[in-house]
Amino acid sequence: MPTKTANTAKTAELDVLLLGANGQVGRAWSEARCGVNMVAATDRAGLDLADLESLGETLFDLVQASRPNVIVNAAAYTAVDRAEDEEPLAYAVNALAPGIIASVAANLGLPLVHYSTDYVFDGHGDAPFVETDAPAPLSAYGRSKLAGERAVQAAGGKHLILRTSWVFSMHGQNFLKTMLHLAQTRDQLRVVNDQIGAPTPAELLVRVPVDMLRQLQGVSDPRWGLYHLCPAGYTSWHGYAVYLIERARAMGWPIRVAEKAIIGIESSEFPVKATRPLNSRLATDKLQQAFDIALPDWQAGVDQVLQSLESVR
Repeated sequence: MPTKTANTAKTAELDVLLLGANGQVGRAWSEARCGVNMVAATDRAGLDLADLESLGETLFDLVQASRPNVIVNAAAYTAVDRAEDEEPLAYAVNALAPGIIASVAANLGLPLVHYSTDYVFDGHGDAPFVETDAPAPLSAYGRSKLAGERAVQAAGGKHLILRTSWVFSMHGQNFLKTMLHLAQTRDQLRVVNDQIGAPTPAELLVRVPVDMLRQLQGVSDPRWGLYHLCPAGYTSWHGYAVYLIERARAMGWPIRVAEKAIIGIESSEFPVKATRPLNSRLATDKLQQAFDIALPDWQAGVDQVLQSLESVR
């Protein structure tokens, strides 16, 4: 595979080759209005990450045709519970494929933005996890995402690996949209209150790496690497649901459930196949200090998506 002179992502406009265009983060990249030029965007039909034999060649051809100056991998196997029965498939998509993508990017001198998850940690304790804490995933999904991080790092190219948590947007299936629907149709909701994290809007997962890429000075910049990215503050799924529903009620949504009927329950009362970490707090100090970026409170993202959904209701 031929090589070319390393690119720097510090340009007036980012020429992005996007993988995983139909997911929540992919849609946010496609809709970005922050100087992002989408030179190519592909979904599973155009680039199947499970097809490991052809992935490298197909991606190389896409790069040659579109000439990006950054590759964004927003594609992933995200069916957390199903992954317990489909671990080889989850591993292929979340671990082996990112390694191939990162190798192509490194060979061509292109920066790679890759997303990971709080599920790489075991969730013990109540302190926010920092980037140097030892991962100990509890699930097949978490193991596959951790292996993907390591594959990207092993490729040796310039990369941003962004661990995040509890992603939501106005597109696709997510907790926010599920709770909003149930709040309009049920008299009572039972929501887990012993898992703590930060609800993260997909838009933030675009805006911040765009800022980071614009600041990075090329191949010798020591700031390439692994970061935690989520909003400021933490809550439980129950606290998230209460805030969301009461904000929606105040905006005039036809909310049926009463606030006192949103009941907090322990994770043990809501059994699922894959174990979730109880503590999904991610410390973002490294990112904020390295790039002088201030992160908004998680409530601001919920408000913004609610307003966007209101505009199309």
